[in-house]
Amino acid sequence: MTTFLPGLWLIVGLELRQRVRGAAWYVLIGIFAVVLLAVTVLFTWYTVSTPGADSGGPLYSVIMYIVLLLSTLMTPALSGSAINGDRDSGTLATTQVTLITTGQLVLGKFIAAWVSALAFLVVSLPFIIVAVTLGGLSPLTIVTSVLILVAELGIFAAIGVGLSGLLNRPLFSVVVSYLVIAALCVGSLISFGLLTIVTRSDVVVTQTNVSSTSGDPSTADPSQIQCDPPTTYTYPVPRYDYYWWMLASNPYVVVADATPGSFTTHGTPSDLFTIIATGVRSAQHAPDLRMTLDDCASVKAQANGIQDTPSTPSPQEIYDDSVPSWFVGLAVHVLLAAGLLAGAFARTRTPARRLSKGSRIA
Repeated sequence: MTTFLPGLWLIVGLELRQRVRGAAWYVLIGIFAVVLLAVTVLFTWYTVSTPGADSGGPLYSVIMYIVLLLSTLMTPALSGSAINGDRDSGTLATTQVTLITTGQLVLGKFIAAWVSALAFLVVSLPFIIVAVTLGGLSPLTIVTSVLILVAELGIFAAIGVGLSGLLNRPLFSVVVSYLVIAALCVGSLISFGLLTIVTRSDVVVTQTNVSSTSGDPSTADPSQIQCDPPTTYTYPVPRYDYYWWMLASNPYVVVADATPGSFTTHGTPSDLFTIIATGVRSAQHAPDLRMTLDDCASVKAQANGIQDTPSTPSPQEIYDDSVPSWFVGLAVHVLLAAGLLAGAFARTRTPARRLSKGSRIA
């Protein structure tokens, strides 16, 4: 361990110095800060101009999602050529003939890519502080969301570095890194939407209406109100409950579902995290395929002075009655990242037992 860590930090330091050497890195950080500043100003203006408004929670969730979005766009470009880029330029073999081991090389490049992605989170800290001062945020929400976001950024970095070790061409590994992350973020949504469109069930509705011979139900004698014979009709509904689990692998859903829900006094979501988590959790519940609409009984009850209002569960009740799935998605992400890093280690290890055609040695 005493010899492993110095070599590991040496690789990390070299990688980070190479990344911050160009002006493009600082331009990107500056653009990111300007976007966060604009979002913060708009939310603060809304809070000041709307008495009683509480925008701390919504602002915080939007900031965290902007960090996650930019990381999904930039991390593959920063890490997708970490290993094969050095091989392509002829510097990888030079490093491998030193005392640096394969484990130090792969892990060092992974940590450097992870730290580079965390830079976006560091830049967002002043704006997170503004969101905290606006109110409506619990310490548990902040701690949980930050930890899950940090883990997801590390997973993105591991995907890029792992593929850069498995694939020979830097451009190809960068593209595949984008495709893998896009499959998790966008592909899960597309697959969920397409499958729910083609998978439907018929809801059978039995409806009883007031007979036209009863006259005006609002002025007629309740005892004179007559009911028509029950009629039945059907309509299709998508089966979200069959495929909701596909959304568990989405990084944005993982962050939202892991963060404790925040609701207003009326039981409605108060931030973006809770809106997404409630939508995903509501998809777990199977639709009622047999419904009874007795409009005639409702009219009679109202004529007798009885208010017959059907009760529907609030978003908070749906959220509380559902099963969280974030830990399943996070476990899938960790296994994927670990598998790619292990593959990169096996392909980068020296001496190499077998090389693919066209591989560069030095």
